[in-house]
Amino acid sequence: MVSGNAITASWRAGSTHGRAARALAWAATLWFVVTVAGQLVFAAYVVLLYGGAAVRGSFGQWNTVMTHGHVAGDGVGNAATGIHLLMAATIMLSGALQLVPRLRARAPAFHRWNGRLYLVAAVAASVTGIYMIWWRGAVGDVVQHIGTSVNGLLVLAFAGMALQRIRMRDVAAHRRWAMRLFLAVSGVWFFRVGLMFWLAVNGGPAGFDPGTFRGPFLSFLAFAQFLLPLAVLETYLVCRARGGAGAHWFMAGVLSALTLALGVGIAVATVGMWLPHM
Repeated sequence: MVSGNAITASWRAGSTHGRAARALAWAATLWFVVTVAGQLVFAAYVVLLYGGAAVRGSFGQWNTVMTHGHVAGDGVGNAATGIHLLMAATIMLSGALQLVPRLRARAPAFHRWNGRLYLVAAVAASVTGIYMIWWRGAVGDVVQHIGTSVNGLLVLAFAGMALQRIRMRDVAAHRRWAMRLFLAVSGVWFFRVGLMFWLAVNGGPAGFDPGTFRGPFLSFLAFAQFLLPLAVLETYLVCRARGGAGAHWFMAGVLSALTLALGVGIAVATVGMWLPHM
């Protein structure tokens, strides 16, 4: 016979674990909402600045922020830049819709077609981005270029894995690879937001030369822009699947802290970089 104390202890343990699981779910949801909001602002910035300039035929305005955005006589390079910008805006909009569970459940056909669009846009943005770094010219040093190129190669790999898994009807694995793809695709966005958070915390440039855009912090950020989010995701997946109440509370705290940092970075980037050019 099970004692009353044992039943009470079991109920309390279940209640504690349930609260921890709910806290983790809320923390993950808040992170996603803040991230998507920031990416939608960035998408609006890309559309209004670069898309608006293209519609007006004022391609020289692409050089307002971007180095070598438009180079007279370089048809291939200009086309690659245009495709990259278009795909960047598409990714921000499409990715936000692709990861909403309720939309995925209620509109499976839309989820499938939007997923195809997202994969094509991710691959195109990655290929053109790598081309722009090494053949078009970009700010920063070789270490930064290598970091961003590795990020681009991971996008291609994760896109391939997500496609392979869904073709095998392994939905659970497909979703995990889709989440990894979402984070890898967002790497350059994380770079911008992370840099703005760093500037806000330090009250200005620290660990790099703003004139040359080179320095140890930027070299670190070129790899952290994708390695840190991916590491957090893997930890989150393990904690959610096999962790106890303590692990859930810990992960909820980590996600909450990261969401706060993201919020600061997004606010600074929006006010300082994006809104003035929209």
